[in-house]
Order: sequence, then structure tokens, then C-alpha cells
Amino acid sequence: MEIKFTKAASLKAKPQPGDKLGFGHIFTDYMLVMPYDEGQGWHDPEIKPYAPIELSPAAMCFHYGQEVFEGMKAYRTADGKVQLFRPEENFKRLNKSNERLVIPELPEDLGMKCLMELLKVEKDWVPSKEGESLYIRPFIIAVDPFLGVKPGEHYLFMIILSPSGAYYESGLNPVNIYVESKYVRAVRGGMGFAKTGGNYAASLIGQDEAHKQNYSQVLWLDGVEQKYIEEVGAMNIFFVIDGKVVTPMLQGSILPGITRKSAIEVCKSKGLVVEERRIDIQEIADAYDAGKLDEVFGTGTAAVISPVGHLKWNDKVMEINDNKIGKISQMLYDTMTGIQWGKIEDTFNWIVPVE
Repeated sequence: MEIKFTKAASLKAKPQPGDKLGFGHIFTDYMLVMPYDEGQGWHDPEIKPYAPIELSPAAMCFHYGQEVFEGMKAYRTADGKVQLFRPEENFKRLNKSNERLVIPELPEDLGMKCLMELLKVEKDWVPSKEGESLYIRPFIIAVDPFLGVKPGEHYLFMIILSPSGAYYESGLNPVNIYVESKYVRAVRGGMGFAKTGGNYAASLIGQDEAHKQNYSQVLWLDGVEQKYIEEVGAMNIFFVIDGKVVTPMLQGSILPGITRKSAIEVCKSKGLVVEERRIDIQEIADAYDAGKLDEVFGTGTAAVISPVGHLKWNDKVMEINDNKIGKISQMLYDTMTGIQWGKIEDTFNWIVPVE
């Protein structure tokens, strides 16, 4: 399928080395847009100047939340090359989200082609400073102008790009996490595994409560018994208990993180014991009291690895590893960022170059 290119009348001034990029508020010159119409399928992809889009106020994505998205990054290596980290996994996950929300499948090779062509146009926007990257946001929205509740017949697939600063500007620092005991984010059989806006909207009240208590993120428990650990708002969660790496199993209510999957593979390659299973929050408290809770860390696209320094559950505050980065957390961060930025050999064949 040919991708049309519409040239911008003028280009934006790009951020300069030393500029503070932050996250998610600077956008590149171009975006990719591809419509879907029932009976015609995905068609007429176009790379066009980044600009507002026009939608009917009755567009179904506004009213019933039929939308999905992904998040990944492009990295610039020391020799100036641009590369991606396991992008095919993002398009596989996008289609799992599509299936759950009754959105038409996007052929993975077509999604990759659209992304690669857009990145070829926008390669100069990939920052060169260590720790910085070009954040990639593919998404699909239902655009039918209809107020009835049913799957849409018309969609837009879009990709927008945003240069982003280093998550840890002053180095890898532990974060403090609050365990939410009142509200729940998702249940098995629901949409917890899908990357869709409703899951994030459901997490905002817990995030707000965490901030009120001076904690940076919230750890969610299961939606039935409210005792089994699920995930952090923007990360999957791992515990190192008496030398074993333990993380909640995937059973439909948490996001199957690509960084999570990669961290498990790295740990196993280093000979570490990894367990994917249900984890009772009381087990974590007991391990802490017994001096066996060695480390806690999160995994996600933004931070890659995020060590946890304090974990608050009800009135119990657990200081993890003296509020210092653990050996496994540091190893995973060094290994995965080393592969992403081309500092170490990619023995897993995860990197996809942008030619």
C-alpha cells in the first residue's frame, strides 16, 4: 500500500541540545493518518503536517471510549543511527486491544510500514542527548457520528511523535508507591489487559490519592478480593524475595508490558529464578518483616526500570533496600538501556534499525 506524503509549508524549530524536553508536549512536523471504512478496510495512509483533526461532536470515541493506543520510543545511538526496541510487540499488543474493543485488526506489517515511513521523514527529531528519545504514540479511534452503543464502522489510525527528555534527569532514583485499598482498576474478564483510555481514567483517582499522601505512584490490588497485587499505574511491578524475582502473572486484568516481558527474559538469561504467579500483598509485608524483601521495581516504556524506595500499605510503610537501587534493578536498567541506545550488543535480536 502506497503512503502519500503531503509536505508542510514550513517546518518547526527543533529543540536544541540542552533544551528541557519534558514529556508529551512537543510534537514533530508530521503525523500519519489512515482511515478505515467498513467494506473497504484500512486505506489511503498519508503522512501530513501535524495539525488538529476535525471530528463530529457525535464521534463515538468521545462518548463510548472505543479507542486504543500504544507507546514506544526511537533511540539515537552514539554513532547517529536511529533504532526501535521490539516494535513488532507493540503492534501485536495493539491488535489484542483491538480485539477486546471490537476494533478492526490492523495488519502488523502495515502498521510497521506506516511507522517506518514516518520515522524516515522525522529522523532529525530523534534527540541525541543520553537518556532522551522520540516517543511514538500510535492510536485508533472510532469516528462514526452516531450516539447509539455499538462497534463503529469508521476509524482513524494515527501516529504522532514527541521528543522526550530523560525520565531520570539526575540519575536512577527510587520512587515511593502507595497501595490502593479502596478503589480497583480492573477485573478479570474486563479490559485490564488492553491499552485503552478507560483503564487509565479508572486509575486517576488512585493516583490523585497517592499524590495527596506524597507518593508518586499507586499500586493496584485485584478487583475481587483486593489482596492480590496487579500493577502500578504506569508500570508492571516486580519483587525480589529471598533472591527470587517474582511478578504478578498475566490473567487478563493487567497490561502485558513489553518491558516486563523483556525484563523476565534478561533475568532468565542471567540465571535468575523468575516466578510469575499471584502475589498476596500480605506476603510482601511478611517478607519485609522477615528481612527477605530484597528489592521492588517497576518496568515500563517511560522509565524502563523504576526502583521502589518506599511502599505504603494502609498504615505500614516499608523502606526497600534502605531506599537504594538494588543489584537486579541496576543490572536490568543497564542491560536494557544499553541495548536500546546501542551501548551493548543486542544478543536478543530486539533492535530494529530505522534505515
